[in-house]
Amino acid sequence: MHVIFETHSISEDNEAGVATGWLPGRLSAHGRELAVDLGRRRAAGGLAAVFSSDLARAVETATIAFGGAVPILLDWRLRECDYGEWNGRPRDDVHRRRRDFLDQPYPGGESWRAAVARVTRFLDDLPARWAAERVLVIGHVATRWAFDEAMAGIALETSLEEEFDWRPGWDYEFTPDVRG
Repeated sequence: MHVIFETHSISEDNEAGVATGWLPGRLSAHGRELAVDLGRRRAAGGLAAVFSSDLARAVETATIAFGGAVPILLDWRLRECDYGEWNGRPRDDVHRRRRDFLDQPYPGGESWRAAVARVTRFLDDLPARWAAERVLVIGHVATRWAFDEAMAGIALETSLEEEFDWRPGWDYEFTPDVRG
């Protein structure tokens, strides 16, 4: 199965330096332009479906990019890490200490390892209906790190140390019984 990952487009919170976490968020004007570009880039990709986090900024990205052209399926398991009481705090404060929350949950939230496990359960369910298909997933940093760990063999500890650099998509080949 071919899985393409795209992050949600740039949100107002991204531009303001806010770590949105499980708050809904909204795309900025530039983010809406990027969502249109995403739809153009992937229009001829032979996608069977688009899966999206159910958080508003991801849904908005999917709707602008693919509304009506490809089935869009929302799944809460594709959400960002839940920063709990830290949702909506300055991004630098949240990300500077993210290593502290590898296994320990954010106050009132979840740990990075729990977020990755949640996304991995989505991957475990995907082949039941979409085996041998090409699907696109719109999510967040936690989604990408889960995909990197499950399908590319990159340890979560390694991902936590790296700064997230946006790019136009990541491609993964997913074999249900053998990941990597």
